[in-house]
Amino acid sequence: MTLTEAISARHSVRSFTDRKIDDSIAAELQKTIDDCNRLSGFRIQLMLDEPNAFSTRMAHYGNFHNCKNYIAMIGPKGHDEDCGYYGEKIVIKAQQLGLNSCWVAVSYGKSKVPCNIPHGQKLYMVIALGYGTTQGTQHKSKSMDELCKFIGDMPPWFFNAMTLAMLAPTAVNQQKFLFTLDNDTVRAKALRGFYSKTDLGIAKYHFEIGAGNAEFKWS
Repeated sequence: MTLTEAISARHSVRSFTDRKIDDSIAAELQKTIDDCNRLSGFRIQLMLDEPNAFSTRMAHYGNFHNCKNYIAMIGPKGHDEDCGYYGEKIVIKAQQLGLNSCWVAVSYGKSKVPCNIPHGQKLYMVIALGYGTTQGTQHKSKSMDELCKFIGDMPPWFFNAMTLAMLAPTAVNQQKFLFTLDNDTVRAKALRGFYSKTDLGIAKYHFEIGAGNAEFKWS
């Protein structure tokens, strides 16, 4: 499964089966986590067979069921966009490995996450992980015209990039981001909304995958 195929196939899932994540799958995912930590300065941690974080009333209200595995997104304060970018890189790798996932900002017990948080860093959110009881459903999306700006004809690479950016999961499906193309420069902006900076990081990762080998630079 290519990255593009994984992005297209991946939908948020909140209910999981009892199937255990195989050691070989966990090891492959850990490699991606290690790479992301090295590149970002984050201390992202994979939590397996740990049901306490999702044993809370908030998790119940969030319709989470049987969630015993998750990724703790721990990193330097003030790096919300990096949280989204590198977290989504791990999410898409998980999809390639046959795992389902869901970004979780509120509906879990933050104080019950048994992770190590270095000085100057914080637990941003977690990503529920496992074998879903379903594959989820595609979220509704704003039109491409609402999510980007450009002058003249839209280049094919920009269309492909925006097509994948539109598939990015966002808080309450708000899609509070805007991509602007100016010659070979792209400006990505987070608009006002809940967790919109994290959402922008997720969308930027999708955008880069969709852009392929196109030569562009971020503003």
